[in-house]
Amino acid sequence: MKKDPEPLKILFVLCLLSLGVFSCSSGEKKEEQPSPPNIVWIMLEDWGYQLSCYGEPGIHTPNIDKVAAEGVRYTRSFATAPVCSPSRSAMMTGFHQNYISAHQHRTRKGESGFSKAPLPHGIKPFTQLLQEKGYFTCFMKPARKTDLNFTYDGDIYEGGDWGEREEGQPFFAQVTFGGTHRRWKRDTLDPIAIDEVVLPPYYPQTDLAKRDWANGLEAAQIVDRQVGELLDRLESEGLAGNTLVFIIGDNGRCMPRGKQFLYDGGIQVPIIARWPGNIKAGTVSDAMVMTIDITKTILDVAGAQSAHPLHGQNLLEDEVNNRQYIFAARDKMDSTHDAMRTIRSAKYKLIHNLMPERAYCQFNSYKEENYPVLAQLNVMNLKGELTPGQAGFMASGKPEYELYDLENDPYEMKNLADNEELANVKQELLTELNKWRKRINDQGVSPEFRNGGWPPDYPTRTLEEWEAHLKGFEPWVFREPGSKMKHPYHK
Repeated sequence: MKKDPEPLKILFVLCLLSLGVFSCSSGEKKEEQPSPPNIVWIMLEDWGYQLSCYGEPGIHTPNIDKVAAEGVRYTRSFATAPVCSPSRSAMMTGFHQNYISAHQHRTRKGESGFSKAPLPHGIKPFTQLLQEKGYFTCFMKPARKTDLNFTYDGDIYEGGDWGEREEGQPFFAQVTFGGTHRRWKRDTLDPIAIDEVVLPPYYPQTDLAKRDWANGLEAAQIVDRQVGELLDRLESEGLAGNTLVFIIGDNGRCMPRGKQFLYDGGIQVPIIARWPGNIKAGTVSDAMVMTIDITKTILDVAGAQSAHPLHGQNLLEDEVNNRQYIFAARDKMDSTHDAMRTIRSAKYKLIHNLMPERAYCQFNSYKEENYPVLAQLNVMNLKGELTPGQAGFMASGKPEYELYDLENDPYEMKNLADNEELANVKQELLTELNKWRKRINDQGVSPEFRNGGWPPDYPTRTLEEWEAHLKGFEPWVFREPGSKMKHPYHK
């Protein structure tokens, strides 16, 4: 006679319950709540799309490429300012730099009218908002340069490494790699020949210009290996699966028509994100995005919120795909006084030069001491050896408006601002730009600012002086990998 199996089944289930194999409450299974993700923000200083995952010839950046392959890479991504301190101030808060009065880059000792001030409207650095949600925040080696144009009572970061956090505590870590900032180390492991690089047409196609460009690419390859070491650490500590990783630039490349200017070379920066299980691998997005969108994304992911509505959007939500325009602004650079505003769509860019009386290349000690190609441009311009497209950047003044058709003129060399067929496009962009300027409380240019700063005399040197300056750069540009040569203009 067979035994009834039901009592045995009941007994078996009761045993499993007693062992904790099943967990139930009020007859329903409990669902595990996902733990807050860790967030790692990797910043490349002064760097644009010059990475192999963006199609740059000559360079090899396998570690950054791997993050792009495992996540999303944005192909229309921009900083809000073309230099570090206003751009970083915007990212640290989630607001355009002019809105928080953090738009004037650097202040010399004794220079009046540019002192840093506390953040307005009760705005806090986003790291403070993360800390209030239980995150441990840290700014890790190799560089801990915050470079912010505002004052703040309290610590922007709590520590110097995510290993200092409490057990199980989620963390936010910022890691800045300064190797792509000027001086540029040569890459002894994978040097790049000048015939491997492709220069934009607004630069002279000379060996010096190509070698300088290649040196920058080599510096980025060295940084890529550092990025790889950081990613390996996430893997070895079992953190990669629940960590949102961002790789971005703070502003565009440190070359003429790049950093300090509102052409794409100055504001176009990589934005790459990886978050396993949340971002589809291999995604390439052409959404119009800005670096302050990263701030909004981080706070949303962490469940934190600013008391004052942020200017950015969440990169992981569909709304960002509907954005038509990005905006950026340039103001004081060291003691070089100038002011520019831009609006950019997928097809067009309008730049409003608020101080058209000043030359693009008016005196700036940083550029003149660090840009060999700027010296070469000046020499060739004074000799009449530049093409018309190259010589436009060396003019003694600027047009008030610059309008570019980016689909047909991606290097922004043909100004269409006076083209009657595009008058409606220009007016539409200018209307939107002025609306944005009003929203961010843009104060424009005061008479004191217009007349201040370093002398605007142009050219800044005679031909003979520029030739001597260029000659001083040449050994440095053509130095061999591993050379211990000192930079000619850095004491």
